[in-house]
Amino acid sequence: MKAAVLFEAKTPLVIEDVTVAKPLAHEVLIRTHAVGVCRSDLHFVDGLYPHRFPTIPGHEAAGVVEAVGDEVRSVRVGDHVVTCLSAFCGQCEFCVTGRLSLCIDASVKRPKGAEARLMLRDRPIAQMLNLSAYAEQMLVHEHACVAIDRDMPLDRAALLGCAVTTGAGAVFNCADVTPGETVCVVGCGGIGLAAVNAARIAGAGKIIALDPVAEKRSLAERLGATHTLDALSATVADEVVEISRGGVHHAIEAVGRPQSAATAVKVLRRGGTATVLGMLPPEESVGLSAMDLLSGKRLQGGFMGGNRFPVDIPRLVDFYLRGLLDLDSIIAERLPLERINDAFDELRRGEATRSVVVFA
Repeated sequence: MKAAVLFEAKTPLVIEDVTVAKPLAHEVLIRTHAVGVCRSDLHFVDGLYPHRFPTIPGHEAAGVVEAVGDEVRSVRVGDHVVTCLSAFCGQCEFCVTGRLSLCIDASVKRPKGAEARLMLRDRPIAQMLNLSAYAEQMLVHEHACVAIDRDMPLDRAALLGCAVTTGAGAVFNCADVTPGETVCVVGCGGIGLAAVNAARIAGAGKIIALDPVAEKRSLAERLGATHTLDALSATVADEVVEISRGGVHHAIEAVGRPQSAATAVKVLRRGGTATVLGMLPPEESVGLSAMDLLSGKRLQGGFMGGNRFPVDIPRLVDFYLRGLLDLDSIIAERLPLERINDAFDELRRGEATRSVVVFA
């Protein structure tokens, strides 16, 4: 199969012929139809986060099940599926307490001594984030995918695997927004726009979206933002506090920069909660001041939107099919796998929302 291989950080991906193994017990072979180009992949490509090489990035995908191994119960051949990087074992402390996105149990990977899932000639490929989706096929644990309604277009379904699950999950799961509460979303990329849309679905009152790009602010308004502001304005936090009459109940950071996280804290009202979704540089930290603590403000992470993806993703599909969730507007460009490096260049410029790699 054709796949985009990363041989070392800060170098272009190379299209190679890669061999994929046959499914073992609890494994699923998927024919990839579409993959979103996510900033999280870019962090590995640019060396911000370490990884073993060679590897195939890509983690926001949808496709069709081609084969299943023994003991697979959750999907069947022919099912349309969305993959999710937060594969879960179903047995650890995190899983049995409903926090599936925090599971890191090794049982979702191949057992020691088994053939690698992916090979480049005689060289094993390190699977990235349990998926490695920039490839014509994916071989994953059955708990890394979920079957969806076949009426759902797969290029839009791919976005549910990360951006929408994370952004919407921050609203529905992490923040648990109550109708009428005020929400500020910092950053209007794919994750931030999904959070804006989800806040509207949740019945938020004022939804304030911050981004330096005017086109993204306009798109945020289309998806439900009641107010939009330039995130680079020196007075942006004060403007949010004024619009929300004392600060917002919930601030959602969807960029992955320390300044954005600091803004999310600044715009909170007393007792408000800031949820940080972006992948900040590993050496960075975000905190609350003594006065923030005395004001009852809270700061939390929201890895993958705290998802329970076997339940959440079908619900998001339903929202789309009912016209509540707008995924069409988020996609800026569809392109073939051969243009993956162009897509990463566009992502570095930060002007587009979401590019999607599609396979013929």
